[in-house]
Amino acid sequence: MHKNKLITCVLLFGILNLGNAFSQQDSLILKNRNYLVGEIKSMDKGVLVMKTPYSKEDFKIKFLEIEALYSDVLFLISTQSGNRVYGKVSSPELDKIKIEPINGAEQIYPIEDIIYIKPLEQKFFNRINGGIDMGFTLTRARNQRQFTVRSRIGYMTQKWSFDASFNKLSTSQDETENISRGDGALTSIYSLKNEWLVLARIDYLYNTEQLLDLRNNMKLGMGKYLNRTNKMNWTVLGGFSYNVENFSGDITNRKSQEAWVGSEINLFDVGDLSLLSNIFIYPSLSEKDRIRLDYRIDLKYDFPLDFYVKTGFTLNYDNQPAGSSRRGDYILQTTFGWSW
Repeated sequence: MHKNKLITCVLLFGILNLGNAFSQQDSLILKNRNYLVGEIKSMDKGVLVMKTPYSKEDFKIKFLEIEALYSDVLFLISTQSGNRVYGKVSSPELDKIKIEPINGAEQIYPIEDIIYIKPLEQKFFNRINGGIDMGFTLTRARNQRQFTVRSRIGYMTQKWSFDASFNKLSTSQDETENISRGDGALTSIYSLKNEWLVLARIDYLYNTEQLLDLRNNMKLGMGKYLNRTNKMNWTVLGGFSYNVENFSGDITNRKSQEAWVGSEINLFDVGDLSLLSNIFIYPSLSEKDRIRLDYRIDLKYDFPLDFYVKTGFTLNYDNQPAGSSRRGDYILQTTFGWSW
């Protein structure tokens, strides 16, 4: 056993020097004793992405299959205990990760405690991530046409994260009223210690089914990660919101105050599949017995080169709808997309 560890340490030393020879900054050893030299682009949802000079495509490796890694690059690192550290990473021994922060003492963690690694470069565009997927259907019967788009873009700093999303469905056919539906959100999150977070979010929704020209919902609240590992994230949230609704026709517009509670679960250690689901419930504080609910579930299958196919279901429910509109509206979408 000691002999094997010695051989591995010697091998690691050789890899690090080999990395310098190729002007590469990052090296890692896998549990099967294979090694890679290149550039660590990210580690999230249990998968490390590495770019190498000898492959056209990036390598994607299950993080728990790694025994040791080294880099001179500054990373933003998150741990299961909720710590977010900005510093360098290396392996003082097998199955351990040492973090050397810019400010503060070095910390050593078991490799399974590391759940997120991202180079936090100073350039603005290097901190952006996102994805877009679209679908189109054309049917000869009644000249039916349907277009759908789903998109997301995010930006991250050491403590803050910002996300924006936009989804739209448009359907038209002869001799039938057009159907239009769209929703989106702007979200800002500030990370606190011990897995707590502060959230500010603006949601919007419009749909013809509920005669809703536009609903703006402005939230403030707090949340906590109940479970955050290399296999799943589970978050609970809650707070207060201000709701403004404009309706079609002669329906009186609404303004109301609401409490809200929510939960989100993200499963990503299922091969090439991942699942994201969230639910938000809004008991009204200014309208008697009114309650609203927003629910979403997305199932995604990943292809090479960051392409994917996604099936998503979204439900919006209001037990006191405006005028003669329906209490609920839902949408089921299957789209093809690309992420970066």
